[in-house]
Amino acid sequence: MTADGFVESVEDTLRTFVNSRRELVQGVSPVYSDAVDELVSFVLRGGKRVRPAFAWTGWVGAGGDPSSAGAPAVLAVCSALELVQACALIHDDIIDSSLTRRGFPTVHVTFAERHRAQGWSGDPDRYGESVGVLLGDLALCWADDMVRFADLDADAAGRVAPVWSAMRTEVMGGQLLDITVEASGDESVEAALRIDRYKTAAYTVERPLLIGAALADADPALIAAYHRFGADIGVAFQLRDDLLGVFGDPEITGKPSGDDLREGKRTVLLAVALAAADRVAPDSAAMIRSKIGTDLSDDEVDTLRSALIDLGAVDDVESRISALTDSALAELDLSDATAPAKERLRSMAWSATRREY
Repeated sequence: MTADGFVESVEDTLRTFVNSRRELVQGVSPVYSDAVDELVSFVLRGGKRVRPAFAWTGWVGAGGDPSSAGAPAVLAVCSALELVQACALIHDDIIDSSLTRRGFPTVHVTFAERHRAQGWSGDPDRYGESVGVLLGDLALCWADDMVRFADLDADAAGRVAPVWSAMRTEVMGGQLLDITVEASGDESVEAALRIDRYKTAAYTVERPLLIGAALADADPALIAAYHRFGADIGVAFQLRDDLLGVFGDPEITGKPSGDDLREGKRTVLLAVALAAADRVAPDSAAMIRSKIGTDLSDDEVDTLRSALIDLGAVDDVESRISALTDSALAELDLSDATAPAKERLRSMAWSATRREY
């Protein structure tokens, strides 16, 4: 199956599931149906379907047969990861007060604007955030439903359940770490890396691979290799995302340039810069701390970008990405994953960690 063909298959699987819930949703209320339509639009609005692709490739790498009778059930489980992603993004946008996502208004902003247009009572922004929380929750509920009602045999369902459960628990913990580190002012690289591991890496690469491994009943050695490969590539993926959040082209990222600086995200990039500034450039350290997390002008964003470059933080993060990628690929080469899966995972690793600004 080609990459384009896989994306289309995932989206068809998601549409089929959503359509199976239409009657139930419509029976509740037209308001609910309209809200669900927005959720579906959000889920199906483009994307490379990275998480399902890692899960599917992990299954193939452990001996799964895409032409087998059980492949559609595996695809359903893999596709459910997009609903976990939708939950995480919708809730994250509320937490970060983000206005756009993938070039469109975020879900909570969309519903706040609907409230204003209707002239309803109460606070439009509060209403939008409340709807966003509920739709994010619904996405997670539906992800569980897709896994539960996939036509897996009992043994496969039993193997995948604890991996799926661990993934959900980790990503919520990672999100809590993120907001707590920001609130507490923890500026350490260690704290930022822990967030990267559990907020992003675990459910983007590592756990999807392990879900695929569980579905195929992989041997312990391959499971261990997937653990190490997935953790390293997942963190490298987030480090690249951190660079894009500061230097990225809005046409590519779908978010305003420098948004992470305005939101005050405690990234490894920022932590490295502050550590360096405290050592050699206290004035720069003071400037960064006073500006980060404020309503920055474009000129102020440019000033902060220059400081991050001059302090060596960008080069440091690029080096971390390269080292993690090299380590992951070495682990992959030594594993007993199938040759086609190794080739595909190698390509996916480069794609995830070499995205352009």
